[in-house]
Amino acid sequence: MSNSKFKNEPFTDFTDKKNRKAFESALEEVEKRFSMEFPLVIGGEKIYTEDKLYSYNPSKPEEIVGTFQKANVEVALKAVETAHAKFAEWKKVAPKKRAEFLFKAAKILRKRKHLFSAMMVYEEGKNWAEADGDTAEAIDFLEYYAREMHRYSGDQPVVKYPGEKNKVEYLPLGVGLVIPPWNFPLAILVGMTTAAIVSGNTVVLKPSSDSPAIAQMFVEVMEELKLPKGVLNFVTGGGGSIGDALVQHHLVRFISFTGSMEVGLRINELAAKSQPGQIWIKRVVAEMGGKDAIIVDKELHSFDDAVQGTIVSAFGFQGQKCSACSRVIVDESIYDKFCNALAEKASALRVGESYTNPNLGPVINAKSKEKIMGYISKAVQEGGEVIHGGRDLPGGHFIEPTIIRNVKPTDTIAQEEIFGPVLAVIKSPNFDESLKIANGTKYGLTGAAFSKNKKKLQKADEEFFVGNLYLNRKCTGALVGVQPFGGFNMSGTDSKAGGRDYLLLFMQAKSTSKKIIK
Repeated sequence: MSNSKFKNEPFTDFTDKKNRKAFESALEEVEKRFSMEFPLVIGGEKIYTEDKLYSYNPSKPEEIVGTFQKANVEVALKAVETAHAKFAEWKKVAPKKRAEFLFKAAKILRKRKHLFSAMMVYEEGKNWAEADGDTAEAIDFLEYYAREMHRYSGDQPVVKYPGEKNKVEYLPLGVGLVIPPWNFPLAILVGMTTAAIVSGNTVVLKPSSDSPAIAQMFVEVMEELKLPKGVLNFVTGGGGSIGDALVQHHLVRFISFTGSMEVGLRINELAAKSQPGQIWIKRVVAEMGGKDAIIVDKELHSFDDAVQGTIVSAFGFQGQKCSACSRVIVDESIYDKFCNALAEKASALRVGESYTNPNLGPVINAKSKEKIMGYISKAVQEGGEVIHGGRDLPGGHFIEPTIIRNVKPTDTIAQEEIFGPVLAVIKSPNFDESLKIANGTKYGLTGAAFSKNKKKLQKADEEFFVGNLYLNRKCTGALVGVQPFGGFNMSGTDSKAGGRDYLLLFMQAKSTSKKIIK
């Protein structure tokens, strides 16, 4: 398997009737899981607790899509100790054998692709294409990181030196605490977890309380493949109640986190303090928020492409991507025309229950909906004008795609991450000023610039300070292996998931020098 070259998993074409039918039956099939209860898994032992955690369907907030356990601190710490005991054994398993688990998992995911996507449609409110893209990316991570482990476990180039034999090898770190987000609940979870495992580490996986059902499905795959018990330990529960204790445990060697800036900074702070019995500096891999901007120049190859690229970047999965465009910075000479075109395009978008495959489904939960609506009213208070949307809708956690013009670069909605379907349209006198505005936040994740002027694009290339820059295209949809993903400043540690550097974050290099004695 590893001999074949990596290539990205193709997306499903839902205009094909056969694919639509297959997906509809997956939606039906996955509903059978809603009434089930799932345990914690620690060292292969299934554990049930008194307190339960329920996962809900954001399209129908009263519908439970699965029942899970709320681990207490004692149980969570047991998971760390179990993983630590298993590490001594797992680190000695040949890297190629570890990689084999990833190749096999990719095979199963490919076979059950629609079932995984269907669960995300219900649990996270993704439409069909967004869910399908998430599953495809999970497959990509498995295939890519398995091949990467082959590369890292091979001979590493060192300079030859007379009279000595030198080598460098990469060793795993130890127990990793993996805290993935709910917005890419399969892709990011699979990527973070299996990168750590294939590198020879053992893992305590604590999924988001908004997405335990999809996490559970992946844990089942790894059990089916007979991944040795204790390599992957599955702990569900509130982040506040058990998160801090896990981060601070002296046996945790690294924390891999994707989520908000506030939580990421707290993890970093807690991890930095050495605990009694701790014999290493903990490593924190953090992928945090974004306040991503698209710059629209007055000189364009295609005005319509810039409009469409902005709409897709802003409203794909209800704007709940750390890469989503939440600011579009438009040259003043085309500002009014661009605002009108955006509003017109947005008016064609359908909001509805995710299983009906709308353009936009619900936002993740009631708290998120309330927060987003608060940002919209704050924008109006600060002088913004809503030119499309702005209302929440009854039923599920639905919000109209919202476009706000006359937003100043320093306004709240131009500075803070909203994580919802809200787009701020900012006017700029020229391209240089647009770049300054784009760079004028604490984040630096993704960005895009539309222009046909080569000099301006060159300037964006040099000065737009983001981890992932896109020229004349949307600012979302990074592909594994093609666009390694991660950002600057408060967007995190620029982890470059899906790139050649990523596995290094879960390993340490040992250099051995042997004198040649004749």
